[in-house]
Amino acid sequence: MLAMEYRGPKRVRAVQKPMPEIKHPQDAIVRVLRTCICGSDLHLYNGNVPDTRVGSTFGHEFVGEIVEIGADVTKVKVGDRVIVPFNIACGECHFCRQGMFGNCHESNTEATAVGAIFGYSHTAGGFDGGQAEYCRVPYANVGPTIIPADMDLDDAVMLTDVTPTGYQAAEMAGIQTGDTVVVFGAGPIGIMAARCAWLFGAGRVIIIDQEDYRLDFARNYSYCEAYNFKEMNDPVVFIKKITDWMGADVVIDAVGAEAAGNTMQTITGRKLLLQAGSATALHWAINSVKKGGVVSIVGVYGPTDNLIPIGNVLNKGLTIRGNQASVKRLLPRLIEHVQNGVLNPKGLITHRIPLEEVADGYRMFSAKLDNCIKTVMLPPTANQ
Repeated sequence: MLAMEYRGPKRVRAVQKPMPEIKHPQDAIVRVLRTCICGSDLHLYNGNVPDTRVGSTFGHEFVGEIVEIGADVTKVKVGDRVIVPFNIACGECHFCRQGMFGNCHESNTEATAVGAIFGYSHTAGGFDGGQAEYCRVPYANVGPTIIPADMDLDDAVMLTDVTPTGYQAAEMAGIQTGDTVVVFGAGPIGIMAARCAWLFGAGRVIIIDQEDYRLDFARNYSYCEAYNFKEMNDPVVFIKKITDWMGADVVIDAVGAEAAGNTMQTITGRKLLLQAGSATALHWAINSVKKGGVVSIVGVYGPTDNLIPIGNVLNKGLTIRGNQASVKRLLPRLIEHVQNGVLNPKGLITHRIPLEEVADGYRMFSAKLDNCIKTVMLPPTANQ
């Protein structure tokens, strides 16, 4: 089968790999119909996540058709078209029973913090992902969710990560009616978080980024204010100034490990890898939220330490919440929002390319070429 293969930092290609096989009675094999390149994939692509191994296939955002099931699979059948959450979750452990599918205690033998994730580094379990024609899906009685007959596949694939992560960013923020919400990062997740902030009662939503084309997109898609931090002397002072010097009620970090804007953070976090990525956006979030405010983190950082102003967290009385989105828990509500027209996930898609052009897709997204917001890839077998 055709699949993306990682060959080292900034080097990916489309190659022929062996077909996946059923390894456990609860496995399923999915023929991929849509798959995406995620901003989190760029952390792998750029070499910023430990234990990303040559030969890996990325891709944690995909939908497809079940073509084979293990002996113990009862919740889906061959021929079903399914949303595959990016979390790999057993459904039975202490954390899964609480709905914390992103923190499954059984699926990832490589770490004790995060559960397993499709197509990520071996710190997330080492499972091959969905940027391929076919993918093995463990715990097929838990994760795969049947796509409603009336749902566009482009909407469906955006429910595997982007929409639930943006929604959970707003949910974790504990937004109260009338709150001012600031989102750092106008990538797909940040744009969706800004859109979802209105659903929780925000009175004002502001997004901060450095790319004008992304800011323009955010204004139109998320109905928010949008500002370029390169035009500010200090983003923290700017936010305080436009909030009567109080700070925002809620700040969402949707950037994570590759944040720009601070030379020291860039050198130590992105160049020398002395910390788990550049924590610039997290610094800005902590320092620009009001006393007693909430910082919600969905931007991805690595599993090592970061240099953050923890004293400011204490002295300002902040609440900090962060997690990988528990997609399975959120899917029923998000499917309803899509069907009712409350959310338009496929509206984030700007580019559609064949899987054969995966190297060009990564280069375009990484370099922010052609006003790229979100890329969907179609494997050769997607239309069979």
